[in-house]
Amino acid sequence: MGASAPLVRQRSELRGDSRPRLSGGARSAIAGCGKICRALLDRTAEGGRPHVAAASSCTSERLAPTQPRFPARHLKRMRITVSKLTTIAFILLLLPTAALAQIPTRGNVFFGYSYGSADFSSAGRTNLNGWNGSLEGKVLPWVGFVADLSGLYGSQNVSAISAFKVNTNMNSVVLGPRVSVSVGKLTPFAEALFGASHRHDSASGFSESDTSFATALGGGIDYRLIHGIGWRVQADLLQTRFFSGTQNNFRLSTGIVLHF
Repeated sequence: MGASAPLVRQRSELRGDSRPRLSGGARSAIAGCGKICRALLDRTAEGGRPHVAAASSCTSERLAPTQPRFPARHLKRMRITVSKLTTIAFILLLLPTAALAQIPTRGNVFFGYSYGSADFSSAGRTNLNGWNGSLEGKVLPWVGFVADLSGLYGSQNVSAISAFKVNTNMNSVVLGPRVSVSVGKLTPFAEALFGASHRHDSASGFSESDTSFATALGGGIDYRLIHGIGWRVQADLLQTRFFSGTQNNFRLSTGIVLHF
């Protein structure tokens, strides 16, 4: 008998290993369901009606798998992402406002006659006549940004010993800052403009043209006639580099200026 007891225990253990094992949560759910079923059977035996909805809800609550939860690090990462998106959206909303704040709302428009003394030929300086116009937008009360356009036209001698004349046109576009200060009705200003000039020379059976870098350094003065309207006189040293040379041209302009 003493030798058969361990053998029986081993067989029972072998039989137990061959059966499927249940987890603790599943065993608890089954045990709870057993209690509910026994209670319903007892109530039925007493003549009452079993509460099917309560039984099903209790059974589903016990047998329903536990819903997965987000780890704390995932929730923290989500909070950081939302914070970054909020910051980016705020910056994008501010950009149009900042851009509008930089658009000039004050300035002036000028247009008038222009005279040029061009250094184009070894025969001497060439007198040119034409027009000059500009648009200035105020960035600060005393600083503006200027776009200046001009066209000068005339004729020049090819050499000092020849009477052969060549028609000459020079058009310039220069941009840059202008500094001005108002003193009563007068507003003196100084400017440094940079851009390009195009020159075209033509005669019977002859034509040539060139485009070069150009600078206009100078200034002028505005005289206020009435509110918003004035008269301007300005002078610039317009330097060009046509045909691999350097030309120091003088430009004098005068005309009406409208302030806005």
